[in-house]
Amino acid sequence: MPAAIYLLSLCIFAMATSEFMVAGMMPSLAAAFHASLADVGNLVSAFAASVVVGGPLLTWRLRAVRRKPALLGLLAVFLAGQLIGATADGYPQMLASRIVCGVAQSAFFGVALALAGELVGMDRIARAAGLVLNGLMLASVAGLPMATLLDQYWGWRPAFWLVAALVGLAMLGIAAAAPAGDKPVGQEAGEEWRALARPALWAAYLSSGLIIGAVFAAFTYLAPLLLRVSGFSPAMVPLLFGVYGAATVLGNLVTGRLADRHTRRVLQGGILTLLLVMLALALGAQWQALAVAGVCLLGLAGLPMNPAMVARVVRAGGTGPMVNSLHMAVINLGLMFGAWAGGLCLDAGWGLRAPLWLGAALALLALLSLGLDRSGYSWRTTASSPGLPR
Repeated sequence: MPAAIYLLSLCIFAMATSEFMVAGMMPSLAAAFHASLADVGNLVSAFAASVVVGGPLLTWRLRAVRRKPALLGLLAVFLAGQLIGATADGYPQMLASRIVCGVAQSAFFGVALALAGELVGMDRIARAAGLVLNGLMLASVAGLPMATLLDQYWGWRPAFWLVAALVGLAMLGIAAAAPAGDKPVGQEAGEEWRALARPALWAAYLSSGLIIGAVFAAFTYLAPLLLRVSGFSPAMVPLLFGVYGAATVLGNLVTGRLADRHTRRVLQGGILTLLLVMLALALGAQWQALAVAGVCLLGLAGLPMNPAMVARVVRAGGTGPMVNSLHMAVINLGLMFGAWAGGLCLDAGWGLRAPLWLGAALALLALLSLGLDRSGYSWRTTASSPGLPR
C-alpha cells in the first residue's frame, strides 16, 4: 500500500481521538467550565451534528480543489479548532472548537477516501479503506484511554495539545508524501450528482446507517449491562472494553482484505453475526462467559463492516468526496439514533436488555435492506461499474 494510506490513517486516528476523548473527561470539563454533565454531553452531540450537516457542505465547496491541497486545508481547519479547544477558557469556546473540528473531520473523511480510491484502484478500495479507517478503531483502543489518563493525571488541556501535535505531524507527512492528485473537472460534479440520484447508493446508505445504529444501540449501554446484569466488577469493565477494541482492530483488518471480492458476503455474515450476538446477550447476559464471547463478537462483526460498507458505496456511487462525505454523515446519523433510541428504551423503564433488543431489530432491518438493491452496482468488483473511473 502507498505510504499516503498510512498517513491518512494517522490523520483519522488524531481526529477520532479528538471526537471520542470528550466523553472520557466529562467531569473535568464540567468542573472547568462550571457546566452540567448534560451540557458537556452536548459537546459530543455538537461534534456529531456538525459532521452530519457541515461536512457535506464544506465538501461541496472543495469539489474543484486537488485532493492534496484540500486535505492540507482541512487539517489546518481541524488544527485551528483543536487549538481553540486547548486554549478555551469558557464553554462557548469549547463548543465552537467541537463544531469546527466536526465539520473539518467529515469533509476530510470524504476527501481521504476519494484519494485512497485514486491511489489503489477499485479492486483494492475496501482494503485501503480498512487501513484508513483503522485509525478510527485505534482511536477507541489507544487514543481514548491515552486522553483519559492524561486528563486524570495532568488535566484535560494536555490531551487537546497532544492531539493538536499529532494533527500537525500528520500535516507534515501529507505535505511530504501524498500525491497532489488530478485536478477535478467540472464533469465530475455532474457525475456525483447523477450518482446521488441512484437508488443503489441510497440503499447502501440505508444499510450503513442501520448497521451503525444497531452497534451503538448496544455499545453505548454496554458498561452498565456488564456491571449490573453480568455481574462483573468495575475493574473488569475497562479490560473488557480493551478486548472489544482489540477485536475491532483485528476484524477491520480481516474484512478489509475480504470485502473487495466478497462485499455482499461480508455484509451478510457480519449483520447476521451482529443480530445473533444481540439476541444472545439480550437472553443470556447474566452468564459471564456468554457476555465475554458477545463482547468479542460485537467487536469483530460490528464496526469492522466499515470497509465493506465503503466498498458498496463507492461501487454504487463512485469515489467522489461528496459521496463519501454523505456516507460519513449517514453513519453519524446511525450512531446518534442508536444511542438516542437506546436511551429512550432505558428511560421508558424497559431495563438494560432493551437496547440489545433494539439493536437486534435494527440489525434485522439492515439485513433486509440488502435486498433493496436490485441494480447490481454495489456488488461488482471491477472499475467497469457505472459511475466509476475506468
